[in-house]
Amino acid sequence: MSATLPRAVLGGALAVAVALSATACGGSDDKKSANGLEESTITVGTMTIADTAPLQIAIQKGLFKAEGLTVKTRVVSGGAEAIPLLKSGQLDITFGNYVSLFTAASKDPGFKPKVVADGFQGAPKTHTLMVRGDSPYRTIKDLAGKKIGVNTKRNVSTLLVRAAGQAQGVTFDEDKNFVEIPPPNMEAALKNKSVDAVQAIEPFGTQMQRSMGARMVADLSSGPTAQFPIAGYAAMAKFAGKNPKTVAAFQRALVKGEGMAADRKLVEQIVPTYAKGIDANVAATMSYGTYPTSLDATRLQRVPDVMQQFGYITKKTDVKPLLLAPAS
Repeated sequence: MSATLPRAVLGGALAVAVALSATACGGSDDKKSANGLEESTITVGTMTIADTAPLQIAIQKGLFKAEGLTVKTRVVSGGAEAIPLLKSGQLDITFGNYVSLFTAASKDPGFKPKVVADGFQGAPKTHTLMVRGDSPYRTIKDLAGKKIGVNTKRNVSTLLVRAAGQAQGVTFDEDKNFVEIPPPNMEAALKNKSVDAVQAIEPFGTQMQRSMGARMVADLSSGPTAQFPIAGYAAMAKFAGKNPKTVAAFQRALVKGEGMAADRKLVEQIVPTYAKGIDANVAATMSYGTYPTSLDATRLQRVPDVMQQFGYITKKTDVKPLLLAPAS
């Protein structure tokens, strides 16, 4: 499963259920930064997946340190866990999928986020629908009424499956057809036949093909959701308002990391350092998406528009008020 992409590379959600130890990138633990930042140390929610490679690049290459900022990371399983932690102040900024983020912003009056940086955009084969090698199912149409494993219901995983199904005349029900399974456990679920298919994020799609001969029946990063915005980094509006210099420093360093992630070789080298269980061979053969280096409202507007189409939100949502453009 490989893909050649025009610019910032990386992708596929290769979520590995492994605790990532808190990582710092230099600086002191004092609240006040020598560089004049309101906060010199922040806690950022992350995932042990390839999508977060730019964050790790920025940490390991000292890009945050150069801004006078210490970034400590806390591993989260996804938006369902990250959003309450962000709202409660246990996280200052978090990586998370846009579907969960925009759903919470629409339904919870107390959750007022600001997207401070784009994170990851899908590309061919970064999100796939996989079945066993001996499965009788050959197309997404064959999976009508079947059980499909996803990491979380009502997030970008289910949205991608439903959008691909609709394009082929198939309707999937959020509760009847989807089963929540941590990505590292999806291979076992296919083997024991507790589900008929799984929505695989990289590198698990590649791993399942190699280890058990799993087959792809649909590329979910094509057709109506080709080059779909997957995830970004968000802070609470209150935190961003009180700490504009700190957030700006985070943005500058992360964008530099995203720019450096255009070098696929660097990404291949960095991923195994924080995603345990992913070796160089997997990192070299998996499919990659892109890391946008700017917040483009037109591009991100696709997400709530598709969400409304499938009932994740009930009214049209304008993403512009949710974005915090980098300070000039």
